Amino acid sequence: MNESLLSEFLLLEFSNVRELQILHFIAFLVFYLAAVAGNVLIISAIVSDQRLHTPMYFLLMNLAILDVGQVSVIFPQTILNSLFNTRHISYSGCVAQVLLFVLFSISDFSLLTAMAYDRYVAICNPLQYELLMNKQACIKMVTTVWIVSFLYAVLHTGGTFAPPFCSNVVNQFFCEIPQLLKLACSDLYQIETGALFLSAIILLCCFTYIVVTYVHIFTAVLRIPSVQGRQKAFSTCLPHLIVVSIFVSTGSVSHLKATSNSTSHMDLVFTMVYTMVPPLMNPVIYSMRNKEIKHALSKLLGLMY
Repeated sequence: MNESLLSEFLLLEFSNVRELQILHFIAFLVFYLAAVAGNVLIISAIVSDQRLHTPMYFLLMNLAILDVGQVSVIFPQTILNSLFNTRHISYSGCVAQVLLFVLFSISDFSLLTAMAYDRYVAICNPLQYELLMNKQACIKMVTTVWIVSFLYAVLHTGGTFAPPFCSNVVNQFFCEIPQLLKLACSDLYQIETGALFLSAIILLCCFTYIVVTYVHIFTAVLRIPSVQGRQKAFSTCLPHLIVVSIFVSTGSVSHLKATSNSTSHMDLVFTMVYTMVPPLMNPVIYSMRNKEIKHALSKLLGLMY
């Protein structure tokens, strides 16, 4: 199929039965509203509480913004498709989906890496924390994450849509890069495959950095003489570590899915895991494991009601 003639893609349908389509619409709507509401509450709590105007919570607020963006790229389209019994997405809409999903996903992991550095400085080098993690440094850090992630997303989007497509039927409920590459008619798709392999190496290096950082952090925490001091240090680290573990485990599942000859049903399950679990669980983990966030949320919800 000539790319110049390709004006839309056909996404995967969850079911041909109308009753099940309505059920999928309700399920995705509930998930989307829960994920957005949870992250918006985290953002509102941090903005409204002066005690949370610190580098750690500034980075957490940006993480919540990225999670809202990630679910908003995919699921409104899925919700509308289920509601109106359609599977169409325009060519430009598919390009935008790929660009924004990669942007938010890579920014998410980059920010988690920056948050590991923040905890390392706070616990292992506390005397220089205000010097290294001041307001300007945090803004520069987040700005760098956005710019680099955007360039990265542009690179992958260009590599994905550079080859012509032999078909417009995407075997996934959104425009996912591995599924789009399967539709390519020329060897140009190998460029994007190589870029994906390079990206996997970079992400592995970031994960290694996070692991090494937390080895130093836990070594320092265990040296704290007071039990209360150790508990306070762990309370600021464990939510971040759990979020990193969820992100890496679900991302690994998606990588195994892309490299395996799994069925379309397994593809769908794996994709739903890595697109739905992290954005939904991040606010839950931080609100349950962090006392300051819990206090700020209680105060915010008390004002609302």
